[in-house]
Amino acid sequence: MNDDSSRELYDRALSVMPGGVNSAVRAAIEPYPFFVRKGEGGHVIDADGNRYVDWVMGLGPLLLGHDLPDPVRAGIQQRASEGPMYGTPTEVEVDLAEFVARHVPSVEKIRFVNSGTEATTSAVRLARGYTGRNKIVVMQGGYHGAQESTLVEGDADDPKPSSAGIPQSFAEHTLPVPFNDEDAMREVFEEHGDDIAAVLTEPILGNYGIVYPEEGYHEFLREITDEHGSLLIFDEVITGFRVGGLGCAQSEFGITPDLTTFGKIVGGGFPVGAIAGRAEIVEHFAPTGDVFQAGTFSGHPVTMAAGLETLQFAAANDVYEHVNGLGDKLRRGLTEIVADQAPSYTVTGTDSMFKVIFTREGPGPDSLEEQCPAGCRQDPTCPRYDYSPKNAADVKNAETERWRRIFWGQMKEQGVFLSQNQFECQFVSYGHTEEDVEETLEAYKEAL
Repeated sequence: MNDDSSRELYDRALSVMPGGVNSAVRAAIEPYPFFVRKGEGGHVIDADGNRYVDWVMGLGPLLLGHDLPDPVRAGIQQRASEGPMYGTPTEVEVDLAEFVARHVPSVEKIRFVNSGTEATTSAVRLARGYTGRNKIVVMQGGYHGAQESTLVEGDADDPKPSSAGIPQSFAEHTLPVPFNDEDAMREVFEEHGDDIAAVLTEPILGNYGIVYPEEGYHEFLREITDEHGSLLIFDEVITGFRVGGLGCAQSEFGITPDLTTFGKIVGGGFPVGAIAGRAEIVEHFAPTGDVFQAGTFSGHPVTMAAGLETLQFAAANDVYEHVNGLGDKLRRGLTEIVADQAPSYTVTGTDSMFKVIFTREGPGPDSLEEQCPAGCRQDPTCPRYDYSPKNAADVKNAETERWRRIFWGQMKEQGVFLSQNQFECQFVSYGHTEEDVEETLEAYKEAL
């Protein structure tokens, strides 16, 4: 597979951009990333003309795929033709806000921003301002953007910045606990409950392999935050409008958080973020409240049009039936392949998300017929239960280097583009086909 153009572009990029990229994860591809020229349906074509089945989908925003349906494209183009932005409100941002509030159970009011990072940063500030408290509980390995309050590692007894440039004094207000660990959460609230502004969690860990919550875990979070007067924040930047359809993951789990952060799909592939939830909380944002938040590009009319057209198309067509059906077929096919070729590995995901985690241990091939057939569900009756990843540490202990250094490249050579490391999600789009699934399953068979 020729990649001379990508190599030349990367060489140029190294001269003008740190690491040759504008987002660190893109440099995870070794020895250098391939540069994409364009997308078509569920595929991308690189600078050298190589075609790949694309399961990265821009790291999640492209629910409809690279070829936008005609009405979606027309709506975006019309908005763009009317001028890029104005510095004053537009009708389309009201339309999108009303659509989200109509479909997502917890949303009464919403503030649009420009990225998932900006959304979670603002949500943390809002939670602190609303409660008058300082501390935020996060899940170890959960990702909430490149912000000071959540770039924290360690545990609740010894939190540390996970990046240079963040003062230790900032990290002391963030309490990391393992996902799915009720005892650890109780201990944190017993010690710090009077100063915990919020628990911030992804409904499903989506940036650390895809880890499903154990049954009752989110109900427990809802109860303990209510008991201590803290807020429950669902970070649905990844799961929003992908898991649970238009109602998002919170509707699938039957949980109503106090605040929700959105990104990715709600902007239809354009830069976006949002903070939404109970009106009495969101009203604490300026200008109605004392928590400052503002942004020149917030509610950008082209982004708002892209998000609205995308979600309206999904509501009127069989988008979720299509993507979830292909996702189910992928996970079931992968489960069969793994059972035959790599029985210690774990297939994870739900709806239109999927991943194979290279876990090191398993129950043995004799027990695999009884396992979850289409993605790990943390079922205690499953023979894989004791071996399945339940938190970020379990995923980190998998064979992550084998995945990155060997497996990813083998899949690329077969024309399949997977996320750049063991941790990032993979996504199905409306542009993918049954043929894409079959081709991908054959590539997994060969690579494994």
